[in-house]
Amino acid sequence: MSVEYKDYYKILGVSKTAEKDEISRAFKKLARKYHPDLNPNDAEAEKKFKEVNEAHEVLKDPEKRRMYDQLGPNWQQGQHFGGGAGGYQNMNFGGFQGGGDFSDFFETIFGGGGGFQGAGGFQGFGGQGGYANRPQRGRDVEASLTLTLEEAYHGGRKSITLSDAGGGSKALEVNIPAGVKDGARIRLSGQGDQGYAGGGAGDLYLKVNIAAHHRFTLDGVNVMLDLPLSPWEAALGTEATVPTLDGNVSLRIAAGTGSGRKLRLRGKGLGSASKKGDQFVRIKIVVPDSATDKQKELWEELAKEYESFTPRDF
Repeated sequence: MSVEYKDYYKILGVSKTAEKDEISRAFKKLARKYHPDLNPNDAEAEKKFKEVNEAHEVLKDPEKRRMYDQLGPNWQQGQHFGGGAGGYQNMNFGGFQGGGDFSDFFETIFGGGGGFQGAGGFQGFGGQGGYANRPQRGRDVEASLTLTLEEAYHGGRKSITLSDAGGGSKALEVNIPAGVKDGARIRLSGQGDQGYAGGGAGDLYLKVNIAAHHRFTLDGVNVMLDLPLSPWEAALGTEATVPTLDGNVSLRIAAGTGSGRKLRLRGKGLGSASKKGDQFVRIKIVVPDSATDKQKELWEELAKEYESFTPRDF
């Protein structure tokens, strides 16, 4: 018999670090949605209701949840548990003794015939040593790593502290690759969950989240910057100092440059080597207030000089 692994966190729509209150709220919401009394002729809703109930049965109980998390989806290098009537027979998980309207997966782990020998540790499925006596690699873990745009561009060492579900914390030194992109994952070997029976630890994957910047915006690996110009700078041309993530540069603005035009600074974006992005400078013409009669008069004279100019073609 092959028993399919069930992701109870996914069923309830919560993260693996969800607190008990969040799990309870998610369960109540889904239980109301799929309750058979509200869906009397919907077999799929009844199935969902049973799955939600089963997921809550495990995740609400610290001991059940701990056992479930320790096994994980990859404990047998795959998504299915090998057959037999395994489980933790001699452990009374909050009064559950097997049976009930639960899946084969649940009964294989928390009920059934043979295996767990009290609180001392695993003896294995069927009491024959089984998988739990074999070295098992720890689970891979994923966490979020928020970086400033400057940190992502330059890279380098960064000290971080991660909190775990049990309330503990771990201090780590992370090497940030220069030019790392938003959404990229940084792998820290051996920093995931501990293995069992002499198995190696899993890996930690840090998913990069680049924080919003007060000056620049991101478009993939390209960096965008709005450059305000006065009307006369745009009309006559000028040389402007432009900030980049690599320091200020001087940019020549050609006469007659219109608002919205984009100028490219090659290699000033994120990424690396041949895949390195660029910085685009978007021209934004800013018109000053006409505070005096003289200023208004000059604008009126300019309008007369350009009487034949029509900026709109519709």
